[in-house]
Amino acid sequence: MPDSSPSASTRVAGLARVRQLLRNPISIIGLALAVVALGNVLFLFFMDLSQQHPSPYVGILAYMVAPGFLVAGLALTVFGAFYYRHKELSAVSAPRRYLRLDFNDPAQRGAVAFFLTFMVIFIGMSVVGSYRAYEFTDSVSFCGQLCHSVMAPEFTAYQLSPHASVACVECHVGAGATWYVKSKLSGARQVFATLLNTYPRPIPTPVHNLRPAQETCEECHWPKKFYGAQLKVFNHYASDEKNTPRQIRLLIKTGGGDPATGTPEGIHWHMNISNEISYIATDEQRQTIAYIYAKDVQGRVTEYFAKDANLPKDQVAQANRHRMDCVDCHNRPTHVYVPPDLSVDHSLAAHKLDITLPYLKQQAVTALTNKYDTTDAAMQGIAKTIYEFYNSKYPDLAKTKEPEIRAAIDEVQRIFRSTTFPEMKLDWKTHPNNIGHFYFNGCFRCHDGNHVSPEGKVIRKDCDICHTILGQQEGDVNIASVPGLTFKHPVDLGDMTAVTCSDCHTGGTGP
Repeated sequence: MPDSSPSASTRVAGLARVRQLLRNPISIIGLALAVVALGNVLFLFFMDLSQQHPSPYVGILAYMVAPGFLVAGLALTVFGAFYYRHKELSAVSAPRRYLRLDFNDPAQRGAVAFFLTFMVIFIGMSVVGSYRAYEFTDSVSFCGQLCHSVMAPEFTAYQLSPHASVACVECHVGAGATWYVKSKLSGARQVFATLLNTYPRPIPTPVHNLRPAQETCEECHWPKKFYGAQLKVFNHYASDEKNTPRQIRLLIKTGGGDPATGTPEGIHWHMNISNEISYIATDEQRQTIAYIYAKDVQGRVTEYFAKDANLPKDQVAQANRHRMDCVDCHNRPTHVYVPPDLSVDHSLAAHKLDITLPYLKQQAVTALTNKYDTTDAAMQGIAKTIYEFYNSKYPDLAKTKEPEIRAAIDEVQRIFRSTTFPEMKLDWKTHPNNIGHFYFNGCFRCHDGNHVSPEGKVIRKDCDICHTILGQQEGDVNIASVPGLTFKHPVDLGDMTAVTCSDCHTGGTGP
């Protein structure tokens, strides 16, 4: 028999009242939207957990877009109920009645219990979803893959870098709420620029907005423990028929800056542990240094002025002086765009290119440095350049070594896709790399012999300040085998004191 008790009739009346409140177009649309959004949230959440490498779009839909629609749907449902209830009361001029809870009424107890249970579950899901959204916005896939065309150069270089296992936010944001908020505000501006297609091409390096290296780099790299020297071997190949190997062995005077581990010396003398160095740059990329301030461990101060800067002392006092840190030299620790000739050298050394193919170094670099408007055009142009060269100059070899030539084309195309991005107007020349001085001024920004103090002290340009040559070899011939000898250029250029490496080595088919 049906339950005819007062409590049952009250529950029936309560449910009828709820249905009546929700029986309006706005609430119906809101309920439909909420149900569909909840289904999507659960489905996308399952996909994110079940897939080993989910798409970044799964994350943004599961933890940001779908929950947003769910909340919007619930808000519409409640708004519709209140709006039409208010409209109904206004039409009949009925007195306003307020909610009155009576826990002696089983119907009201059940309604409150349902509401509280719903709120606990909803808040729990919101907390979990919010944390997952926070995690997702800090993920590498969010930073590098969500905006494919915009961040493709940076993400590609990141994957090939020594820091490929370090999350983007570890360097670009770091710990602490202040920098997190700054990064998200900046990110919101960048999202709008992407949506409106107003972002710059190429994306500029945020050199003026980087967190101090002491708060990022030094979380892993402990500069107080740096000391001594390091052996470095450079393998190059000539642009001749035999792709002649050239090797230079250097002892890099890394040194250290902490008296606790030895005398402050070598390259890491600049680390601002015992010494303090700051400078004034006159360009956005900090490549032109007009003034240098140096204070040693004894507290002695020396100021150096570039000869061609014409920077009066009163302007020095007013200018924005930047204190030197790790990224002033290691300014491309992750997003490195390797020049074409060096990329080809690396592939030859790794036996990814067949060194027996005549003039391969020359032709590979030529193909890489040709002008292309799109990546697809570059893929076709590289294949055409290399195929036509061997078919016209070495037709017999083109037939017998067709697989090796095909493999060489594939490797050169891979190099292009890793270093050059025509759609973003970015290549190896876009962002100067300050480590060394081969393709960019790097060390020679200061160590150029042109920065002089009022007392006549000069920041020297001598090669032996930072490294000692242990040996040079071309093919099977040692051309400098006595440690400490002056570098011997493979091509006799005469007096090289007035030039720098980057004057000739442009990343293409230089000396």
